[in-house]
Amino acid sequence: MNIVSVNVGLPRQVEWHGEVVTTAIFKTAVIGAVAVKAVNLGGDRQADLTVHGGERKAVYAYPSEHYDYWRSEVPGRELSYGAFGENLTTAGVVETEVGPGDLLEIGTAAFTVTVPRMPCYKLGLRFGRLDMVKRFWISRRCGFYLSVLREGDIAAGDRIRLTRLSIERPSIADLFTARSQAGSS
Repeated sequence: MNIVSVNVGLPRQVEWHGEVVTTAIFKTAVIGAVAVKAVNLGGDRQADLTVHGGERKAVYAYPSEHYDYWRSEVPGRELSYGAFGENLTTAGVVETEVGPGDLLEIGTAAFTVTVPRMPCYKLGLRFGRLDMVKRFWISRRCGFYLSVLREGDIAAGDRIRLTRLSIERPSIADLFTARSQAGSS
């Protein structure tokens, strides 16, 4: 388990269906160490703090294992790491294997897994596809948010040390599926 890419971005204004929208979903990979702060990474911000960011959603992690799936689902799109707005592109840590309260140590920082990422229209904006939010829900490839337990530094290539809180709890995938089913009722 390791970090494949650390990705950051600042809010920017873009036009989407005739309206100007502020978003920070456009993330780019960083070379070298990045500071982990209480509510985000150095060089990163969130545009809408009502749904992203803050203590419970300080850092968004997304498994690199999902990128091959998305390359077949949205052919012709360049999918560099960070394409889903994630701060950390991971390898070996997927939604079915982590749950709320699990601990991750990366570099000199420590994190707690909190909740799955629920997609919003800005995912469609990022991919230029109105159907992207629906595809994201159907895929069950949601990634997960982390809160910061200990500030420090992280970098691509850092090993991820996972401590599971309990096997008797729902996984991030379970929570995402439950939310998806509740929304379709």
